[in-house]
Amino acid sequence: MPHSKLKRDKLSVKKLSGRKNKVFIERDNVPVTQKPESINQAANLLIEKTANKIRNARKLGRSNMLTFGAHTIKNGMAPTLIALIREGWVTHLATNGAGVIHDWEFAYQGKSSEDVRENVKLGQFGIWDDTGFYINLAIIVGAYEGLGYGESVGKMIHFEGLQIPEVSTLYEEAKDSMEENPELAAAAIDFAGVIKKFNIKPGFLSIPHPYKKYSVQEAAYVLNIPFTSHPMFGHDIIYNHPMNHGAAIGRAALNDFLSFADSVSRLENGVYLSIGSAVMSPMIFEKSLSMSQNIEIQGGMHIDNHFMLIVDLAESDWDWAKDGEPPMDNPAYYLRYCKTFARMGGEMHYLTADNRDFLLALYQNLTEN
Repeated sequence: MPHSKLKRDKLSVKKLSGRKNKVFIERDNVPVTQKPESINQAANLLIEKTANKIRNARKLGRSNMLTFGAHTIKNGMAPTLIALIREGWVTHLATNGAGVIHDWEFAYQGKSSEDVRENVKLGQFGIWDDTGFYINLAIIVGAYEGLGYGESVGKMIHFEGLQIPEVSTLYEEAKDSMEENPELAAAAIDFAGVIKKFNIKPGFLSIPHPYKKYSVQEAAYVLNIPFTSHPMFGHDIIYNHPMNHGAAIGRAALNDFLSFADSVSRLENGVYLSIGSAVMSPMIFEKSLSMSQNIEIQGGMHIDNHFMLIVDLAESDWDWAKDGEPPMDNPAYYLRYCKTFARMGGEMHYLTADNRDFLLALYQNLTEN
């Protein structure tokens, strides 16, 4: 017998406009010209080396991937991330579900980041109608269209709305495609069910995004650069909303994972940057690299000359590139993300730095030298 489940339809979902926010994108965004505050000489040398690797990868047409945690968005680094993809330095951006949410909330209302402690106590943390309704709906639409998670949200921001078909059209499509394309049929039926449940009118659903110039997802969509999201069920506030649909999340997130893996497959003589992502980035990277190596080996080749720079705030004086994996009695051994990346072949370095300082220093090195 199935276990009982909490019914999200019972939640008191409030409008996002009534939420207190701590970060305001027009006030708190960091311009690309701002000078880094605390990058020492050793860090500068490593950043210069990384920039040279990126230049070489771009010349060779190889992947330059940048994976980051949500704080990179919350810290107002959208201008730098957008510049990196617009100017061709980065070929793939990847983040978690929270990164998507903060980026969307900035584009939609110009502010984000609620008080978690206060709102959990009030039973209101993450239970906001606009964020839960629109992001979930965008992913449901995108899953039906065969898009990825980040791409679905980026498309909604760009067009400032979503196209909603007639339910009858979706049912007809499901009927016609159920044998040859059962995935499409299932996505169409799921989409139709959501339209009926929430009484969404067919046609164009207008969703203004007055601050979309600050959206990294929107810029990536326009530039046709992969912006992939790699969520975990229950980790993000959109799971609190009745609109949330597990099958759609799975379809869109799987598309993003396979897009990420495709970029990893072109990482020979390329660069992988992991900034402030202690769990998501190393986990998806190791599986993607293993699959890529599997295919390369079948063709008599191997990915060996990839350069990895891992950036986080945790202090570590262990030289991973020179000394390899530390012994178990050394605290550096328990920097799990470093340990994972150190096992991925290629050349790996770790840098202790704030994501704002690192990205500014990297971008300025790339453009000024």
